[in-house]
Amino acid sequence: MAARATWKGYLKVSLVTIPIKVFPATESSATISFNQLHGECRTRIQQKRWCPHCNREVPTAEIVKGYEFEKGNYVVLSDEDFENVRTESTRVIDLVQFADDSAIDPMYVDRTYYLAPDGPVASDAFAVMREGMKGKVGVGKLALYGREYLVAVRPHGRGIVMHTLHHAAEIRGIDAVEELNSVPLSLNVKPQEIKLARQVIATFEGPLNLADYKDEYREGLQRIIDAKIAGEEFVAPEVEAPPKVVNLMEALRKSLDSVNSAKKKPAKAVVAKPVAVAKRKRA
Repeated sequence: MAARATWKGYLKVSLVTIPIKVFPATESSATISFNQLHGECRTRIQQKRWCPHCNREVPTAEIVKGYEFEKGNYVVLSDEDFENVRTESTRVIDLVQFADDSAIDPMYVDRTYYLAPDGPVASDAFAVMREGMKGKVGVGKLALYGREYLVAVRPHGRGIVMHTLHHAAEIRGIDAVEELNSVPLSLNVKPQEIKLARQVIATFEGPLNLADYKDEYREGLQRIIDAKIAGEEFVAPEVEAPPKVVNLMEALRKSLDSVNSAKKKPAKAVVAKPVAVAKRKRA
C-alpha cells in the first residue's frame, strides 16, 4: 500500500522554496498489538470519557482543551486560540543552519520522516537541493501534531530524510545516573585489559546491515499466539543464564579463544530448528 503524507508545506533554504510532502519513515504495524479483556468472560474492555461532576459519559463534541494554571483551576483554549499562534513552521520548514552530517548526536533523534516534492514542477528544485546538501545536514523547525519540533534534514537516496529532534533541555545529563560515579576513569583502567578487549571486539567487526537483524521477541510471541489459536501448547526452549564474570582477563581470553576456534571450523549450512509444539489434550 502506498505511503500517505501526514503533512504538506514547503522546504525553504534562503530564497529557495520547494513544495513538499512529509511521509512517516517507520510504521507501528510491525509490532503485535493487544486488546484489554475482562479475564472472566473474555469481553473487550471499553474506556469511556466520564465526567465525575455531572455523573455521565461526555460525547466528543462537549470536550474542550484546558490548561491547569493552578490546582483545580483551568483556562480553556478554543480552536481559534490555537489558530492564532500559527507560526511559519506550520507551513514552512525553514533551514536556518547547515553543518557536517555527523554533527547530530543520535541521542537527539526522535522520529524519522521522508520528504518528497509535492508535484512534478517541484521535482527539479528538490533534486538540486538534495544534491547540494550531500555531506551536510540542515537544521530548522516544523510544527507537527500540535507542537513545534526542531528538525534535521539530510539527503538520502533519491529523496530527503527529516529527523524530529529533542531539544537540549529534554536530554538528561549522564551525571544524573549515580551508578556511573563508581565506574573507573580511563586513566585507571589497565592497558593490558583494554588491549585484550579491543582484540575481542575486532573479531566481531564487519560490514553493518541492520536488515540482517530480526525482531526475535515478536517472532517468538507470534509462535505462541499461533499455537494457542491451533489449540496446541507451546514448549519454551531452555534459556541459559549468562555466567558471572569473576576474572575479567580470563573471560576476555576465553572469548578470544572461542571466536578463533569457531573461525577455524569449516562452515556448515544453518538449518532452522522446528518450534517445539505439543498437542494439547482435549477435555
